Amino acid sequence: MTHRTTWTGPGTPGCGTGSATAAATAFSLIELLVVLVILGLLAAMLLPALARSKDRARTIACQNHLRQLQTCWYLYAGDHADVLPPNNSVYSLTTGDPLARGASWCPGNTRLDVEPTNIQKGLLFPYNRSTAIYRCPADRSTVETPEGRPLPYPRTRSYNMSQSVNGWPEFDPVLARIIPSYKKLTNIRSPSPAQLMVFLDVHEDSILDSLFGIPVTGVWGDRREWWDVPADRHAQGCNLSFADGHAEHWRWRVPKRVPTRLAPTPVPASELPDYLRVQQAVRQSWETP
Repeated sequence: MTHRTTWTGPGTPGCGTGSATAAATAFSLIELLVVLVILGLLAAMLLPALARSKDRARTIACQNHLRQLQTCWYLYAGDHADVLPPNNSVYSLTTGDPLARGASWCPGNTRLDVEPTNIQKGLLFPYNRSTAIYRCPADRSTVETPEGRPLPYPRTRSYNMSQSVNGWPEFDPVLARIIPSYKKLTNIRSPSPAQLMVFLDVHEDSILDSLFGIPVTGVWGDRREWWDVPADRHAQGCNLSFADGHAEHWRWRVPKRVPTRLAPTPVPASELPDYLRVQQAVRQSWETP
């Protein structure tokens, strides 16, 4: 006996119905939305990590620049009977006018220097002819006109050299006898070479000349003010190099701010640990060995 099957639903026998197809399509859209949400969450989690990795890479590159400058510093002393490179480009903190413009590791005013000519005139340049090592990779500051109008050109230098290493040699004869510094590499005793700061990354709103100055206890006692403010562009910290050749990253307890240009910056109580840490990395008096 022949058995007959009668198809009563829409569509073709043996194929999915229209409602089933619609359900399958809807399910696929939901899957797509879920995938997009997951990708968004992953991006939200990964982007900060990628940003931190990029910042870390800039920090390492900055330290490498300082080590290269430190090597040039050593080579100069080796070629000049142990005498350290002169640190003799000094501008007034209150007027911005040049006070000392003799031979120096790096002359000039980095706020105004559109071209790296002053770097090339510096006494360290013959030992490494790359102008790039004078600028921190994280420094986004630009030069300006003498009147202070910003220009769309990156600055050529981010680093200063400590007053403690052959600083102020041709400065005002009174201050030249006041600011304690070491003229020869082998004379460095206190702080020790591993603790005596040579180069450091300076705040973009503070940097001017190429000498880093700070009041010292042996001369100014408890006077606490920034003459030059360290940078904080590396995870709220800056990089420094030392007389023994190594470089470090110092993280600050508080962010660094420069409220007034061309004026000493008072040190609030919250910032005192950072200030004392930097101050202890320079020579305190002529009486120290």
